[in-house]
Amino acid sequence: MAKKFFFGLAVALVVLGSGIAIGWLVGKNSKTVRTISSQTIVSALQERGFLVTETAVSTVSVIIKTENDSIWRRILWGHEINASGVVEVNWGVDLIRITEDDVVLENNKLILTIEPVEIFNSRVIGDINLENKQGILKRLFEHDDGYNQAQSKLIGQAEDSIFDFETFTRANSKAIEEIKRLLKFIAPDKEIIVLISDE
Repeated sequence: MAKKFFFGLAVALVVLGSGIAIGWLVGKNSKTVRTISSQTIVSALQERGFLVTETAVSTVSVIIKTENDSIWRRILWGHEINASGVVEVNWGVDLIRITEDDVVLENNKLILTIEPVEIFNSRVIGDINLENKQGILKRLFEHDDGYNQAQSKLIGQAEDSIFDFETFTRANSKAIEEIKRLLKFIAPDKEIIVLISDE
């Protein structure tokens, strides 16, 4: 009785072991080799959209006033807006613009050329401190507190003053490192080289 039990157990183990081995071999042989092409790289990057690599926040002040009109026109219709606020400016790379022409595959290398970073968006954070001194007639007939004009000027000044060479260089370096990290997931066996276009 014991012999039959152990014999049955041995047969069951052999069958189970054979099934596992066959399943492993079939699974191993059925694995598809992932082909990396320029198109797969472009598609994967474009799915990310705009890649923000640098954010700067600063407090900005502007004065907007009527300059060219006569003194009487300034008294009646002129205005002087004093405004300040906190502005956030974001830079990065638009990955949607990448094309197959930007990708070079050479043996074990993947070389990608990207455009330099650009401003993605800018916005005023929180409230704008606004003081608007308006001429007599302008105050009576034009109900405009100057908010939109002040907002536009604050953002413009922030973009002009924050985006210096150092920030530009740092944002480009971050873009290169982040894109290298992304490409390593797509092509782990390739040496990744990311270049900034000089056009």
